[in-house]
Amino acid sequence: MSNKNQIILGISCGDINGVGIEIIIKVLSDSNLFNVCTPVLYIPSSVIAQYKKLYSGLNNFNYHVIKSIHDVSSSQLNVMSFSNESITISPGKSTTIGARVALQSLELATRDLKEKKINILLTLPVNKDNIHSVKSDFFGHTEYLSQNFNNVDNLMLLCNENLRIATVTNHIPISSIASTLTTKLIEKKIKILVKTLKIDFLISNPKIAVLGLNPHAGDSGLIGEEDGRIIEPSIQSCFNEGILVYGPYSADGFFGTGNYKNFDAILGMYHDQALIPFKLMSFGKGVNYTAGLSAIRVSPDHGVGYEIVGKNIASINSVLSAIFLGIQFHSNRFLYNKTVRKN
Repeated sequence: MSNKNQIILGISCGDINGVGIEIIIKVLSDSNLFNVCTPVLYIPSSVIAQYKKLYSGLNNFNYHVIKSIHDVSSSQLNVMSFSNESITISPGKSTTIGARVALQSLELATRDLKEKKINILLTLPVNKDNIHSVKSDFFGHTEYLSQNFNNVDNLMLLCNENLRIATVTNHIPISSIASTLTTKLIEKKIKILVKTLKIDFLISNPKIAVLGLNPHAGDSGLIGEEDGRIIEPSIQSCFNEGILVYGPYSADGFFGTGNYKNFDAILGMYHDQALIPFKLMSFGKGVNYTAGLSAIRVSPDHGVGYEIVGKNIASINSVLSAIFLGIQFHSNRFLYNKTVRKN
């Protein structure tokens, strides 16, 4: 049985034909991790058995099949098996059964996260298009979790040792970004970011930079009017409420001059504006965090990696970073709530 005070780390298996399972097997072959958390992987036992055989050289990897969180063992990986069907893996390939397993794993892990049976949810990479083929309203983990937590306002926040950057919009076409942005939406995202920095990072008075939408942040209206009409008023409104928020900054100069180092976090307007500089600076150790939820969800910042499955070259660094950051958030929330209650 698990120590009742041990952090329960739930893991949704992601695409069973991608690198996620290979990586988690490597990570959990190091028994030191069991000193800080009890991992529970939501996956059919027939799938994990095939991967154990595929990576037979990892002699330290063992697992315990369970049907309930109450049955977890703190000394090894717990496999929450949810199918008696014999599922054949197809490493490196996108398959319908892979989509169904990934979705069911996410559904069960999210349920247990909402019911507080697990303390942290680590989501391994999925093929969004593949899952979308079996669930038409699936567009990504962030959107899925928002829907399952009563459409709570959330924020996709990318974290590494030197950079925290969030996005106002998530997985939408470039052509839809300008029409999606509103002053109210940006204000909302700024406030979620501030709250997250205070509670999850224990930064008491965070300083935030906001990036512009257009080249040169619109250049005083010469290259688009959204920066002056929408973004600037949202910044000013939040600043007037006592939030240390500045901008809008032209993204190229902001990163090119190293100005990002002067802020606790950055808010970008769209996906690639944030993720391109983030991934360039993360060196394979970045973490995707869904800020704004009452629960903790972390993920590596890479995809399914079909092309490298089975080649034993997939890096474990991003998954490890995600696990330890999730544990840090759990501890920080405890400290924050303890301090708030005391005051």
